[in-house]
Amino acid sequence: MTRTRIALIGLGMAVTPHARGLMDLADTVEVAAAYSPSQARRQAFGEHFPFPLVDSLEAIFDDAGIEAVAVLTPANTHCEIAERCAAAGKHVLMEKPLDVTTARAERLVAACRAAGVTLGVVLQHRFRPAALKLAAILRGGELGAIVGCSTAIRLWRPQSYYDEPGRGSLARDGGGVLISQGIHTLDLMLSLAGPVDRVTGFAATTPVHRMETEDMVCAAARFANGAFGTIDATTAAYPGFVEEIVLTCVNGTARLAGAELLVQFHDGRKVAIGSDLTTGGAGADPMAFPHDYHCAVMADFADAIRTGREPKVTGEEALKVHRLIDALIETGRSGRAVEVAAG
Repeated sequence: MTRTRIALIGLGMAVTPHARGLMDLADTVEVAAAYSPSQARRQAFGEHFPFPLVDSLEAIFDDAGIEAVAVLTPANTHCEIAERCAAAGKHVLMEKPLDVTTARAERLVAACRAAGVTLGVVLQHRFRPAALKLAAILRGGELGAIVGCSTAIRLWRPQSYYDEPGRGSLARDGGGVLISQGIHTLDLMLSLAGPVDRVTGFAATTPVHRMETEDMVCAAARFANGAFGTIDATTAAYPGFVEEIVLTCVNGTARLAGAELLVQFHDGRKVAIGSDLTTGGAGADPMAFPHDYHCAVMADFADAIRTGREPKVTGEEALKVHRLIDALIETGRSGRAVEVAAG
């Protein structure tokens, strides 16, 4: 099999699980170049990973043999980089979020679609074995219709995390707990329970943190299928807890907590799945998680390029969670019920 040749743009905090995953995929994916504008970051990265380093974006965009680019830079740079990738005919694997505003995210998705390049998004929670199992059970119909969905994202980040310049700001990150941390679990929730059409709730910065944007959100949600639900997200819950989605269905209830799943049917049957892997990232170290789920994202993306299919998480799929986040922020700001924008 010819290996897919990919380049990395951005060698900061987000790169490590990607790089480890790419090493695991060496039989099918070749890292042709790794770029950061910082010489110090290139040097530090090169001490840990055996990938070719380049000191300019042109070295990537001008190389016709590079088929795809993984963009791992700060969110406020994503749109322009993706547009350059699309113009050069490179497929794009974009680290979440798509960008700092939904308007810029929509522009990014449109550019890739117009250029005919594949766009995948790193929302790796969908690739956890327990999440895949629950998705399969729901597709099979045994649980029946979903009537309720409760989602809790109770994480911990110390003040030192937000003391980094730009962290938790609108300009660099696009927001706080929702777009930086909660986006993963909210995307998984939508993929399991379907779209949300209305939310009402609260969003605020607690006294726990000094930051520009929200570190706590509590909302009620109405799903398009008629189900009701709650969304509880924070980075102020010391010492941090695994994310949880509970689906109440006509024929039973499913609880997905981190890497573990328990499904209990009314007739007494149970489905339980655990994992030797932890999900991590709930506490003070945001990178304390295994790279296996990132590896699965990249394997899916590379296979999508080779076979011409869509990746599991497309740009259009990622826009759904961006629009939900917009509605949650707006209901917190206005204090009124807010309709979630349709795609």
